[in-house]
Amino acid sequence: MIPELGQFALTLALLTAVVQGVLPIWGAARNNALWMRSATSTAILQLVLIAIAFGALMRSFVVSDFTVVNVVENSNSMKPMLFKVAGTWGSHEGSLLLWTLILVLFGAAVAVLGRNIPTGLKARTLSVQAWVSIGFLSFMLFTSNPFDRVFPAPLDGNDLNPLLQDVGLAMHPPLLYIGYVGFSIVFSFAVAALIEGRVDPAWARWVRPWTLAAWVALTGGIALGSWWAYYELGWGGWWFWDPVENVSFMPWLLGTALLHSAIVTEKRGAFKSWTILLAILTFSLSLLGTFIVRSGLLTSVHAFAVDPERGIYILGLLVVSIGGSLTLYAARVHKLEPGGLFAPVSREGGLLMNNLLLTLATATVLFGTLYPLFLEGLTGDKISVGPPFFNASFIPIMLPLVLIMGIGPFLSWKRADLAGVISRLKWVILIAWIAALVVWYIQTKGPALAVLSMAIAVWLLVATLREWSSRIRLGQVALTDSLDRLRRVPRAAHGMTLAHAGLAVCMFGFVGSSAWKSEEVLFVQAGTQVQIAGFDVTFEGVKQIQGPNYIASVGTLNVMRNGRLVTVLYPERRSYPVAQSQTTEAAIRSTPAGDLYASITEPVNQDVKGKWTLRILYEPLVGFVWFGSLMLVLGGLLSLSDRRLRVGAPKRKARSQIIPVAAEEILKKFLPLLPLCAAIGIGIAGWWGLNPDRDPGAIPSVLINKPVPEFELASITGTGIPDLKTQDLLENQEPILVNFFASWCLPCRAEHAVLARMVREEDLNLVGINYKDKPATAAKWLAELGNPYRRIGSDQTGRAGIEWGISGVPETFIVGPGGKVIFRYVGPISSDVAIGKIREALAAARMDKP
Repeated sequence: MIPELGQFALTLALLTAVVQGVLPIWGAARNNALWMRSATSTAILQLVLIAIAFGALMRSFVVSDFTVVNVVENSNSMKPMLFKVAGTWGSHEGSLLLWTLILVLFGAAVAVLGRNIPTGLKARTLSVQAWVSIGFLSFMLFTSNPFDRVFPAPLDGNDLNPLLQDVGLAMHPPLLYIGYVGFSIVFSFAVAALIEGRVDPAWARWVRPWTLAAWVALTGGIALGSWWAYYELGWGGWWFWDPVENVSFMPWLLGTALLHSAIVTEKRGAFKSWTILLAILTFSLSLLGTFIVRSGLLTSVHAFAVDPERGIYILGLLVVSIGGSLTLYAARVHKLEPGGLFAPVSREGGLLMNNLLLTLATATVLFGTLYPLFLEGLTGDKISVGPPFFNASFIPIMLPLVLIMGIGPFLSWKRADLAGVISRLKWVILIAWIAALVVWYIQTKGPALAVLSMAIAVWLLVATLREWSSRIRLGQVALTDSLDRLRRVPRAAHGMTLAHAGLAVCMFGFVGSSAWKSEEVLFVQAGTQVQIAGFDVTFEGVKQIQGPNYIASVGTLNVMRNGRLVTVLYPERRSYPVAQSQTTEAAIRSTPAGDLYASITEPVNQDVKGKWTLRILYEPLVGFVWFGSLMLVLGGLLSLSDRRLRVGAPKRKARSQIIPVAAEEILKKFLPLLPLCAAIGIGIAGWWGLNPDRDPGAIPSVLINKPVPEFELASITGTGIPDLKTQDLLENQEPILVNFFASWCLPCRAEHAVLARMVREEDLNLVGINYKDKPATAAKWLAELGNPYRRIGSDQTGRAGIEWGISGVPETFIVGPGGKVIFRYVGPISSDVAIGKIREALAAARMDKP
């Protein structure tokens, strides 16, 4: 009965949303005050109804109601209560309901708290917000009903994905969704302003708090997710540029630009077009993230669903919301009044550079995320774009931005004296140079970019503190006067200082943990010793512990330094019988200087039976990543607590004629169309990507039915596995799988366990080609995961990959008897569909054996 009540509440919420989407905006058009005020009551009613539905689903999880399909697939009676509750949003359907609950919560908050917002703007804003909720409610009810029943009910459920049974990940999705969905209300304000044709400083004041709240939540959600990945996944990293990581990062980048752009609109009446466009694009990227996670468009270890039918529905929502809003922007933006003029060297100029660089950085991440799809659509080739691309393209954009951040707060509005600002920062520049020399002295091998990045981080931190001290005139007046000034400085200014300093602290962690990490991966048994970063670590063995719904193998590591016991680490490997999966629980000793990180796994290679694979790392300064993130969140919250209103723009002066009138008119007409054209291109790619006839594993190859190409590769040093050359594939009597892989490729990790299992269970002849990888890194990777390959070739230059015509990694070929290439599969062999295709091709090859 309770699930039916929840579904009925969702149906009523959809009807209420339709009323809210039509009546208030119609009332605003006809100046009917009663119809406009109805938006407040309908927004609150929507929240009540969806809260009832969410409560009904949560109750089904708490009491383990296995008549509900969602509970059966994502819960178990033995699961701890916290994770039963978290299971409510641990599935596609439940997370979608949480998304919609947060969406209507923001609408109700504006309805209740926005008493000083003009009635017409408020009505239009809540109507636009209602249309967004109509899209998601209809999507739930028609394609993803969280209350579907199953009869007869099973005795128990399938359990929640063990990786999600963690406190960090239980909190991560709600925070992330508050950030994602929070930008929806800013989007609604922007569309409402375009409909009215008016954007002024008062509008920016109403938008800023909602933007800041969403930005704070998204910052916290991303930081919490990276922290979870760091201690839970067992590989010691906190960011991998995975597609789903990217789609959470892109709204954060544009949201940061939006936050600063709204300040200029509020203070100077400028950047109106920028602010409106950024508001639309930020939420559009949030919707794009929903599409990618739930459509199966791109392969990701984070994906909720891979159903193209659902993807097509979401794509339709994207077309209506993004396409409609950008079309409205292109049609109405020329009616927005221009703001105040400013010189290139001014605070406005600095914030303009901030917007440009953040937008360029976002475009770079978007390009890297979707480029494989565009390339596949145009040429049929499929590649994997990973950390090397993003690190090489994103970091050079962000470093100049950080330099500007140090200068920006010192610039005055309208026009600034750059020479005077540099003079005030001469000691900051000197400290940054000294920091660079100190880091270079400690790390003489560099890399140079890491040394430069550390110097720029020091520059930002010291410049930020210098600006804060100048506000209170610290050291220039008596201490009591400085303290009095400190009390009178607006909290938003303190928040800016804390956030900018937080980014500098994050950079210390980013650089230290990436550039100077030490790592050892080896097989161990009781008594094995290993040295790393000055520590002597002894593996004492493994014992079994019974958990609530898992069995844990707990290792014991004694850590010594200079003959003294420093700590004891207890890494775990947990096995979940119901879910039939395993997770890694890393043991971490954290200090400000760095983390000593250990994880254990059972080796795949049966030749080392009785031993464990130990991964132990020392990551300098990695804790600064999350300490700096906390500073960013606290800075945002401090700014959010500042209720002071800012002064609007001064009177508008005559417009500058720097741009010829004809050229200006052309820019007015065509520049607003660029975002719309880009959105159309992405939409076309998405539609093609969801084509049910599209088979990413059936990409043609010029090698099919031809002999294997000529190549000769040495093995990976230290593995003891024979090398690989063409002759080894020509003399075979059984089909051979040739697998291209790399240690830096995240999908390869997911694929590796499947290939190892197939080798054990089906006696496959598997050989590997390690593509563009460092031999030492690849050897450690194989030592950790096990080595299922009979032969391995190290293709450091990528020449063999060119000969085989690969488009990326992972990629797998089947070579039939006699040395002919008979099959090619692009992408990770990790799904049941992929495994079935490999088995089918192998069976056909064996039947064709002479």
